[in-house]
Amino acid sequence: MADATPETWYEATRVASPERRPLGVEIDVDLCVIGAGLAGLTVAREVARRGWSVAVLEANRVAWAASGRNTGFVLPGFADDIDGMIERIGFDHAKHLWALSEAGLDYVRRTIAETGMPGVDPVDGWLKISKIDDSRVIPAYVERLRSFGADVEAWSTDRVRAVLPSRYYFNAVHFPRAFHMHPYNYALGLAAAAEAAGARIFEETPALAIDSAGVRKRIVTSDARVRAAHVVLAGNVDLGALMPRLSATLMPINTYVMVSEPLGPRLAEVIRYRGAVSDGERADNHYRIVGGDRLLWSGRMTVWQAEPRLFARGLVGDIRRKFPALGRVKVAYLWRGTLGRSVHRMPQIGELERGLWLASGFGGHGLNTTAMAGELIARGIVDNDQTWRLFSPYELVWAGGVIGRAAAQTVYWGSKPLNEIRRHLASARERARRRKAARRARMAIAASPARATAPAPDAAVAKQAVEQHKIESAPESPRAEP
Repeated sequence: MADATPETWYEATRVASPERRPLGVEIDVDLCVIGAGLAGLTVAREVARRGWSVAVLEANRVAWAASGRNTGFVLPGFADDIDGMIERIGFDHAKHLWALSEAGLDYVRRTIAETGMPGVDPVDGWLKISKIDDSRVIPAYVERLRSFGADVEAWSTDRVRAVLPSRYYFNAVHFPRAFHMHPYNYALGLAAAAEAAGARIFEETPALAIDSAGVRKRIVTSDARVRAAHVVLAGNVDLGALMPRLSATLMPINTYVMVSEPLGPRLAEVIRYRGAVSDGERADNHYRIVGGDRLLWSGRMTVWQAEPRLFARGLVGDIRRKFPALGRVKVAYLWRGTLGRSVHRMPQIGELERGLWLASGFGGHGLNTTAMAGELIARGIVDNDQTWRLFSPYELVWAGGVIGRAAAQTVYWGSKPLNEIRRHLASARERARRRKAARRARMAIAASPARATAPAPDAAVAKQAVEQHKIESAPESPRAEP
């Protein structure tokens, strides 16, 4: 069912998968999952593995939305930061949730290994970089993460620039157990694993109505009906007319992703870190090397579905500013992905009423939290496990409608100038420190009686100094916004 003209790099490099027909007959199952994204597929697989009958209804095709269009970062944690979690629910509770997020990451890694998924290509590591000098803040943040049990380390500015030579970059937090992968191929592999366990997946089968009263729920589609003891809503912002009140609790966030034309050997020469990289908060910027010598780069945010090509110049401009040594970068693929973000920035997981379950709101950290939610809900349904109740403090909250979206967009736009000011100040302070250090070195050399016989600098050291000078003195290219 591949498109004639692939819109995304993921579609262009997807593995083969079978065509799944729409549902055309009435069926009776133990569980009906609405939505064949990562959360729905995980629930389906885990419940089917426990011997229950499962049907998955997908309005379009497997992983056609955010599950198959994201950056492919598999990270620990949630969209909300640990300080926000601790303030809301306390340290011990937040620590339990962090452990669940780590379990979600482990689930993805384990599933890839157990099923031998082709084309997923996991690569270890995530580097979260600061564009201001956080030499005091980052070590403290790392210690807080370690108190949660996280495997994490602080990187100095020199260590960061050794692998990502950009004058914009300072110190960073490194997550060695995080990884990146091909998310579309993972979703296709997860669908195959769910079917191997006994689940049935019906594409092009939108759920039109749900009658959740009684022991057996009724789901109406255009050509058939489904009866089920349990229903899992895993449609995220795409629940739309089916569950408008649930859909209204999520803010639709659109981000924009590009993959470059092949850059050849120069890409590996400039970007020497092979893991995933984030150099800003929220939408800007997240990138990784894909396909050997292509750069996948994500940035920008809108609360409406804008035309992706309007952001091409801005994304390329970001790359040029960070890594001028890459030279000319051409866009090969450019697309938009829409994620659903709750007001509290945490997943919506749990039983809404007897037999009706929700798995939603994974924006920002979806690849680990969808896996976590799928397992929690499967255990809740089959084993009556109550671990999902740890998310009860994060209730359903109206996202504010049009006014809420306008506010979110305004906050994003307003934060960009402030971030630029902070970055410029950090760069200015660094240049001042280097000038001061250079003056002291010159004075020390001038005062040394052995200066006339001082050895010539090592060629490698001299070359590194020249490259660093080029990085620091390179003019900023104009900001290329659409």
